[in-house]
Amino acid sequence: MTWYFLLLALVAAERLGELGMARRNAAWSLSRGGREYGRAHYPAIVALHVSLLAGCAAEAVHRPFLPALGWPALALVVAAQGLRWWCVLSLGPRWNTRVIVVPGLPLVAAGPYRLLRHPNYAAVVLEGLALPLVHSAWVTALAFTVCNALLLRVRIRCENSALTYARTADPLLGLVR
Repeated sequence: MTWYFLLLALVAAERLGELGMARRNAAWSLSRGGREYGRAHYPAIVALHVSLLAGCAAEAVHRPFLPALGWPALALVVAAQGLRWWCVLSLGPRWNTRVIVVPGLPLVAAGPYRLLRHPNYAAVVLEGLALPLVHSAWVTALAFTVCNALLLRVRIRCENSALTYARTADPLLGLVR
């Protein structure tokens, strides 16, 4: 169980690092005229992700480690982290935990964005399902997955609207390759 709590602590530390990076990237975007969209749903996203880690820790105390489930789930967690960081690197200073669009910048179509429209959300879905299952926390996996699906509907709609608005405001924008 100790190693699972260490894994959760590492994920929490990564999230705190991401928040610091997001704050710097937000300053970069806002200094270039960026506009934030979807502020109202952002606290719910933060609460859900904190709840994921808390739920994993609380439920794992009552669940056994099942190697046939835990090891493949851990591999999926690692894959999700790889995809997440591929997204971060592909977006550079435009990556954020918030929806901030800088007018005049073209859409990014490099890295995983050439394959999927929202690859970072695919990483979130994968991690939200796999991280709890590393230690058989199936209730947390199910609850997070359902709540995350509801929030992602709102978030993706918000992000698509923001990006569409930015493109129609400047129809000469192309895709960054």
